[in-house]
Amino acid sequence: MYRSTFLILSFLGAFAAQAQSGMCGTIADRCEKHISEAYIPDGQFYRALLNGDEMAEFGLTLYGGSTYRVAACSGDSDGVLIFHVVDKEGNVLFTNKDHGNAPYWDLAVAHTLDVTVEATLDPAKAGSGCAVLLIGFKR
Repeated sequence: MYRSTFLILSFLGAFAAQAQSGMCGTIADRCEKHISEAYIPDGQFYRALLNGDEMAEFGLTLYGGSTYRVAACSGDSDGVLIFHVVDKEGNVLFTNKDHGNAPYWDLAVAHTLDVTVEATLDPAKAGSGCAVLLIGFKR
């Protein structure tokens, strides 16, 4: 009994991981195109599965004197993911919502700061999906 339950749970976990990997992989490939040759990727693919009004949070340190490109994608086309860059005090430093849900944005950072990138799905465009965030810094 316990062995069969464990096998079923293991199978379901592996299936969910494979589904996320496949779905998120396609989105990551599209999102990667927004990190142009002028930027060096940080090597990370930040991913989360979102449903409804859920929010994914990704913590980052941005170093002063650098320009970063934040690319955020979900769904079958650009403009599905809304993202906010928020400092430790909760101040919104940038939101793509003010720019038509732009799939990427360049941020020039004067001083090193820790930020959180909050990502949600635009409820008018998607009810659930994989959120992918990529970061690059200017060469």
